[in-house]
Amino acid sequence: MSKTKGKLIVFSAPSGSGKTTIVRHLLAQKELQLGFSISATSRAKRGNEVDGIDYFFITLETFKDYIKQDQFIEWEEVYQNNFYGTLKSEVEKLWLAGKHVIFDIDVIGGLRIKRKFPEQTLAIFVQPPSLKVMEARLRNRKTDAEEKIIERVAKAERELEFAQDFDYVLVNDELEIAKKEAYNRVKDFIKK
Repeated sequence: MSKTKGKLIVFSAPSGSGKTTIVRHLLAQKELQLGFSISATSRAKRGNEVDGIDYFFITLETFKDYIKQDQFIEWEEVYQNNFYGTLKSEVEKLWLAGKHVIFDIDVIGGLRIKRKFPEQTLAIFVQPPSLKVMEARLRNRKTDAEEKIIERVAKAERELEFAQDFDYVLVNDELEIAKKEAYNRVKDFIKK
């Protein structure tokens, strides 16, 4: 896989931090020339998710076969038997289209991309104002059972420890301010 193509913009955060909202905002800014890297996952669809739009939903067996075939830039078993990963083919497709690739991905996966492509990656950690606010956001989504929310909050506590390993920590307290800050950081990085 070529390391001389476009830039890679990684957004990672605990669930409920607002990273997906910020990434969608950035994708709407056409002058940034961003293309979204759709992750592959072995988990079941949630709500109105669409295969090939939200994720590439593949079976656990297929995911493991792709790992053996070295088809991922990075992958992680985020929760038991719930794998997520970035397909090499997805990034190459976006680069060929002249886009910079933006990722909405888990913390470990984001750091793996940064390590693999250090010069061409901007890694931004989106941090909630507090775990209490993050938990409230998860509950307001109404997409997860209680045990899943508890699991996500516990995972968030561990993920917050990695914030200092990112290029920039963006505290999402006021969404509009966070969107502007993210835009400016990405714009400046792309210009380099």
